[in-house]
Amino acid sequence: MTTPVHPLLGPNKLKLGVFSMNADGGLTLTRVPERWPAHWNEIVEVARMADRAGIEFLLPIARWKGFGGEMNSREWSYETLTQAAALAGVTERTGVFATVHVPMVHPVFAAKALATVDHASNGRAGLNIVCGWNPEEFSLFGLELIEERYAQGLEWFEIINRIYTATEPFDYDGKFYRLKNVSGQPRPLQQPRPVTLNAAFSPPGRDFAAKAADFLFTAFVDIDKGREHIDDMKQRAARENRTIGVCTTTHVVCRPTQTEAEDYYEHYAVTMADNVSVDHYMGQKQKFSGSHADEAYRLHRKRFAAGAGTYPIVGSPQQVAEELVKISQAGFAAATVSFVNFKDELPYFIDTVMPLLREAGVRN
Repeated sequence: MTTPVHPLLGPNKLKLGVFSMNADGGLTLTRVPERWPAHWNEIVEVARMADRAGIEFLLPIARWKGFGGEMNSREWSYETLTQAAALAGVTERTGVFATVHVPMVHPVFAAKALATVDHASNGRAGLNIVCGWNPEEFSLFGLELIEERYAQGLEWFEIINRIYTATEPFDYDGKFYRLKNVSGQPRPLQQPRPVTLNAAFSPPGRDFAAKAADFLFTAFVDIDKGREHIDDMKQRAARENRTIGVCTTTHVVCRPTQTEAEDYYEHYAVTMADNVSVDHYMGQKQKFSGSHADEAYRLHRKRFAAGAGTYPIVGSPQQVAEELVKISQAGFAAATVSFVNFKDELPYFIDTVMPLLREAGVRN
């Protein structure tokens, strides 16, 4: 039997992903009436749309509580292992990721669930490993946010790998997990395991990614500074005798003209921002997550309202394509896109931007 190749490992120089459509509002913290409702039938519609267009992967965020304010965005969200299995059944080519919080999901369960998704999708499962940052969500599970969460993540990852590769049951005696007679079948179709992502910014997080991830998933303030993330991860991965790709994340407003795009961006991210939620989200992220440079919090409040602090791509199809080409030229293997409303806006992106990316030579 031929081992499947995950779409994120495919031939396009710049892979594309759709990020965060499993949660209401997506990445936005806005009050506009057209904000993404994350209704299941519309998620399926967008997943099929991305699948037909050749977009390589669907990446969810894992949220257990909303961020307050008027809309309490991301309170309504679908659990990601379950979603990945469900979307596997309505797509044919695109990768279906699960985003899993290490402290909340036991590795024996995660290994079984992920292997199930990989079989259901015929080898298209992916795992986004999150060691956790939000104490409000930890307390929901009766857990504390610990200093050594990346050390716990490495044990978690090692257990899953051993389940997938061990030839007989094993015991595991670690600091965070003490397990007896562990085994698990079936193994994933991808060998030795499904492709992995990890979003890390701090040095301990980057060291974890160098050991456990096939791709680092990171944000940047501007594209040129994004090159620093790539160089840093190459060095860290080399110390582990590994190579790692680097992916980034964007929020997109694409309209026929630059003026139209900028006007709408100002409307939803400033005039209609859910300011109480933005304040709460930025405060929690800056204090606990380490996912962005300090300057991002000082200078770019608008980006947090518009797209969780991710890089904004705002303009005409030509301008959006040019920005994505620059991201590719900087050395990023993939970029995710998100929108105020995925169902309304992804079709225009597919019809107008993706042909320009093919013309530019970053996609086949």
